[in-house]
Amino acid sequence: MSIAEQYDASSDAKDARLNIDGESADLPIRKGTLGPDVVDVTSLYRQTNNFTFDPGFTSTASCESKITFIDGDEGVLLYRGYPIDQLAETGKFLETCYLLLYGELPTKAQFDDFSTRIAYHTMVHEQMSQFFTGFRRDAHPMAVMVGVVGALSAFYHDSTDIRDPEQREMASIRMLAKMPTIAAMAYKYSIGQPFIYPQNHLDYSANFLNMCFAVPCEPYKVDPVLSRAMDRIFILHADHEQNASTSTVRLAGSSGANPFACISAGIACLWGPAHGGANEAALTMLQRIGTVDRIPEFIARAKDKNDPFRLMGFGHRVYKNYDPRAKIMQKTCHEVLEAVGHGDDPTLKVALELEHIALNDDYFIEKKLYPNIDFYSGITLRALGFPTEMFTVLFAIARTVGWIAQWKEMIEDPYQRIGRPRQLYTGPTERSYIPMDERG
Repeated sequence: MSIAEQYDASSDAKDARLNIDGESADLPIRKGTLGPDVVDVTSLYRQTNNFTFDPGFTSTASCESKITFIDGDEGVLLYRGYPIDQLAETGKFLETCYLLLYGELPTKAQFDDFSTRIAYHTMVHEQMSQFFTGFRRDAHPMAVMVGVVGALSAFYHDSTDIRDPEQREMASIRMLAKMPTIAAMAYKYSIGQPFIYPQNHLDYSANFLNMCFAVPCEPYKVDPVLSRAMDRIFILHADHEQNASTSTVRLAGSSGANPFACISAGIACLWGPAHGGANEAALTMLQRIGTVDRIPEFIARAKDKNDPFRLMGFGHRVYKNYDPRAKIMQKTCHEVLEAVGHGDDPTLKVALELEHIALNDDYFIEKKLYPNIDFYSGITLRALGFPTEMFTVLFAIARTVGWIAQWKEMIEDPYQRIGRPRQLYTGPTERSYIPMDERG
């Protein structure tokens, strides 16, 4: 088998010619605005009676998208063309939501209108509160999220018709608005406290913190430093291209499933420890190390191929350079710890020393094991007052807007088809059934 590139001089088009056992197939090469070109293999099976084999789809573009771009080698993350650090440093989460959903940053009038629409859809149907009593008090909040978000389709029948643009828009607003409310209810239920209703005068992140930490018996004022930190965390996690949970949402949506079911599927996928649980694992590791003087011991273990210990929060499947979100997360972490009186947190000291080593040690540099966003976010979320089982729930709140934007883009794509991956079958060939009493 061989592959060669060829050019059409009349149109400047570039094709890939694939030769298999003397037979050839011409496959078009498609260009994006950024990133590598792709070989369009949609006609490969028809031309050659062969499939491609790509476990994990790591070399396969599953869709065309205009939402998020990542250059892992250069440490670049763009939302609709805007660098993540600019959005997180100076913007608001709902600005980023508007950008991801509609393609452009909002004007002041557009932002005010969008914020108002979100604020007036934050409450959930009162009967939904009864759902929570059906769960055990020690149920994982992500299990509760999967069930309750999926149940939204049983309450909001007027926004489940995916063929209607107005219903798609209403479903998008509702999910973005209600996700923090549902997450806060899951948290309150787990600790045995009463639910706190949303407050329309608070912004998105402040409202979420208020629903989580206020109690009916005394006034609660959201610290603006903590609210701003929560907003940044939401921005940094809002979308990340075609990751596992986003691909799950798209695949579920390709069948025509209602949007609430699709987002519930995304939450279920995010729950996996290899995806949304990395910050919890990084925090657990830092606590296990405990103090700075024990770091050399764990560094030596990390370098030992025969030791199963691995440093969590270092390196990334996509980023082969410094995670562009990590620097903002580090700054946010410092601000939160200072605001809550934990500026001398020993876990942070361990984190800072580990970061210093990773950026200067030849072993880490050679293997490109740079600190990623999970390295700092676990410490920050703990300082904000959240237990570790809530970390992935917060991730889900942030990622909801990315899932919705990707889902809407897929639904509006005229070339969208139901997802149907193929396989390389390696099981038995056809064989005849043998009656049970004749089997040896």
